[in-house]
Amino acid sequence: MHTVKDFLKTDRESVLSLAKNVVDIEANAVKAMGERIDDSFLKALEILLACSGRIIVTGIGKSGHIGNKLSATLASTGSPAFFVHAAEASHGDIGMMQQGDVVIAISYSGSSDELLAIVPGIKRLGLPLISLCGNPKSALSKASDVTLDISVEREACPLGLAPTASTTCTLVIGDALAVALLRSKGFDENDFARSHPGGKLGRQLLLRVSDVMASGEDMPVVNQQTAVPEVLMEITKKGLGMAAITDKSGHLLGIFTDGDLRRTIDQNLDIRTASIEAVMTAGGHSIEPTTLAVNAVSVMRQHKITALPVLENKKLIGVVTMHALLASGVA
Repeated sequence: MHTVKDFLKTDRESVLSLAKNVVDIEANAVKAMGERIDDSFLKALEILLACSGRIIVTGIGKSGHIGNKLSATLASTGSPAFFVHAAEASHGDIGMMQQGDVVIAISYSGSSDELLAIVPGIKRLGLPLISLCGNPKSALSKASDVTLDISVEREACPLGLAPTASTTCTLVIGDALAVALLRSKGFDENDFARSHPGGKLGRQLLLRVSDVMASGEDMPVVNQQTAVPEVLMEITKKGLGMAAITDKSGHLLGIFTDGDLRRTIDQNLDIRTASIEAVMTAGGHSIEPTTLAVNAVSVMRQHKITALPVLENKKLIGVVTMHALLASGVA
């Protein structure tokens, strides 16, 4: 009996040839579709831009899976959207549709019974209907305000049965709509970040120094008369590798780090009796609480430091460390 391993070994070239053929067929199908994008695309975009409600994507089978992805892409790029399964729509879910919505219906044949069953309901609500369809003469296409042609010369499936090239074309034209829509709306990186607060880009564009800094009792701070041994205890207690030195009004006078300690020892000073004012680094780098956390990372890397005092109106309100920034995921 031949095993799968034996098959792949003896038929290696034919398997690789088949895989490459699938890629070629689907790539050519997408290219052909791109060459026939015309004013219908602009009309569909105009309808979507005028939408005052939600964009509702519907379909069934493989088209439904593509529709689900399209609705997610639209929603994440500034156009409120959700997917409604065509079969469920005819059993009550059409109630999710309301005045102001736009419907995108996906069906390669344009003759899906489940999809055609809800078209009258869509029309009764007066909702614009955009179809992604491979048959411009189909019932769905005729009922639509505009149809985007997703027809393909052939499927990549060797049996010519499983939707392959056609679903790829549907995915691509859906992405083209979403990208054109976000561009037309002026959707930018900050808008994207607000839609993706859990992603790295969202953290980089939304997270501020004030969100990750140590403050209050967690902040290592002493006055200028404090003896060095007490400062070292404060540094050890707070665990940030540094201490901030302030005057009575809370204005930053300087900082004291592990590097300052080494330099103090090299000077042969008696650290048991010296005050921190005599050995601290006066002034130093600082940052504002509203600064993006990712910019704080850049400042630290530029100056080869691992902590920054955070100042507001020239007064110390916190300390941000490289460790905290790394833990937040911005670097």
